[in-house]
Amino acid sequence: MSRFIIRAIFVRFAAACAAVLFMGAAVSAQDTLTVGVYESPPFVMAEGDGYAGMAIDLWEAIAGELGYTSQYQRFDTVGALVDATAEGQVDVAVTNMTVTEDRARRVDFTQPWYDAGLRLMVDTDHGGGFWGVINGLYNAGYLTAYAWLALVIVIATIGFTVFDRHFDKDFPRRWRDGVAESFYTVMSVVTSGRAPARKNLFGWIGRIWQALWLVTGIAVLAYVTSSVTSVMTTLQLTGRINEIADLPGHSVGVAAGSTAEEFVDNALVLARTFNGTADSVEALVSGRIDAVIGDAPVLEYYAHTHPDVAVDVVGPIFQPEKYAFAMPLSSALRRAVSVEVIGALEDGLIEDMREEYFGEAY
Repeated sequence: MSRFIIRAIFVRFAAACAAVLFMGAAVSAQDTLTVGVYESPPFVMAEGDGYAGMAIDLWEAIAGELGYTSQYQRFDTVGALVDATAEGQVDVAVTNMTVTEDRARRVDFTQPWYDAGLRLMVDTDHGGGFWGVINGLYNAGYLTAYAWLALVIVIATIGFTVFDRHFDKDFPRRWRDGVAESFYTVMSVVTSGRAPARKNLFGWIGRIWQALWLVTGIAVLAYVTSSVTSVMTTLQLTGRINEIADLPGHSVGVAAGSTAEEFVDNALVLARTFNGTADSVEALVSGRIDAVIGDAPVLEYYAHTHPDVAVDVVGPIFQPEKYAFAMPLSSALRRAVSVEVIGALEDGLIEDMREEYFGEAY
């Protein structure tokens, strides 16, 4: 046997023995780790006094294999979690943390355990809300025309009242009742194109006059209907966001300290930061922002588990990412945890977890 092969076998054997001895010393010296978490369903979710989720399940499996127990510490933003990890306040950061160059300068990452990326979430009712239509009518100039129509309705109501009080002896004598009767007549013509039964006081001339009123009412009804329909159609076509190329001119929501925030900064997109997905979605459905940029699996999971919320995840993944656990620089845990992550990938544990949280179709 070649002396080089014998030497290589000896070196590997010595390294393995040293790793075992080092790992045993590390476990005995510190068997409870401070684990920083950032809530991001379905990877990290508060559950009772503890946490659950795919990232938590994976970490607990790895920690169990290595003989560690965990003491969890919650952070409000992923940026705060990265800062705490870089400063050594926590031993490991557990969430769907994306590996980036800037973060890798500050913390050590383990072997990545999940492939993801960024996607868009939009409000499926965008452009159809009451105030959206009102703004559209105003911008198109229709509200001015409606104001003139309202003035005509007021004048016609007063005119009918004065006319019928003078010529119809059966018309209500009290002004309040007479105005109400005339207003009802005018609005019936405007909204339905039909007038309620009225006494014909002037024979054929009166009938022709009534017919002209009906034509006018039909024209007004058609104008109002077509203008509202036109504005709603325009809002749906011009306001729809289907992909990243549709974002210019729109405001988006991102999680503070996330890779989505870094993306919008580089893309010069108008953005607002929020503490989490739930806050971003609330701003989206209330109309304060036009879209949400976030991790694809997080947005998809939210849309799937909140069918009562009118949101949808659209477009392809436009910035592929990888998730990994993070630790302080030069952490002694990194190699051992990375080995366990690789083992979880090879034996299908991570795939089983993925199917549990996202289903086989994802």
